Amino acid sequence: MNSPTHQLAISPLEERRGVRVLLARDELTHPELPGNKWRKLKYNLREADRLGHNTLLTFGGAYSNHLAAVAAVGRLTGCRTVGVVRGEELAHRPLNPTLARARADGMELRFIDRATYRRQHEPEVLADLVRETGPAYVLPEGGSNALALPGCAELVAEVRALTDFDVLAVSCGTGGTLAGLLTGLAGQQQALGFAALQSADFLRADIDQLTQQATGRTYANWELRTDYAAGGYARLPPQLRQFIGEFRHRHSILLDPIYTGKMLAGLFDLVEKGHFTRGTTVVAVHTGGLQAWGGFGGEPV
Repeated sequence: MNSPTHQLAISPLEERRGVRVLLARDELTHPELPGNKWRKLKYNLREADRLGHNTLLTFGGAYSNHLAAVAAVGRLTGCRTVGVVRGEELAHRPLNPTLARARADGMELRFIDRATYRRQHEPEVLADLVRETGPAYVLPEGGSNALALPGCAELVAEVRALTDFDVLAVSCGTGGTLAGLLTGLAGQQQALGFAALQSADFLRADIDQLTQQATGRTYANWELRTDYAAGGYARLPPQLRQFIGEFRHRHSILLDPIYTGKMLAGLFDLVEKGHFTRGTTVVAVHTGGLQAWGGFGGEPV
């Protein structure tokens, strides 16, 4: 599959307390494969093709942007896709908009109990799945592996070509995007991650492991915030919905409710609290995921 036409744009948001905040509009990259999802898949798809695989098998929760993206890849390329969903099938009936869209795009959905899902990386669990589905190229949850990092790293060069910055901020689910940005920064400038999960301290070790696998080194120029998850993954408290609605009115840009909305709410709070020195330029990355609004009763008005 050819790379989508890049439409990355830098939108000036505002200046607060002497800190300039810009938004990298990576959600404009492709209408169906926006932002970090395409970047993570790019080199994995090349590897799957090199190995002769025509089936992609991957994992995700009920609102997974990654499952939606892989399903879209299947429809666009003609490859078979299998999505292993966390939780028993009856708990997901009727299918939410994310899973319904994935199935409409041709993805075969397989539901497994949460205990087995947590063991997805174990060889025997993977072997059982592949025996059931047939030969497949296996993508981890969120698409985060060593091959996901080069695509995310390319974003750094694209942003640098558009503007000078001191900090690159991004939301984190599995940590692959932040790990990729770290390899692209190569020790220059700072990276700031905002965990979308309530209990996400494990991400620090996972991010170090990913960069070690991809580049043979770890990095010190980054920080992970775990205090802006807004109640946990796929939770949308009223104050976050209000923030996203007000942001849309102010900037005419829609944020997603799971990742970028939380990240920007946290980022603005840190600015107000004096976390950044005056004169700092922060570029926040809009990673897409707008399809998730279907599971939250629609976009804020």
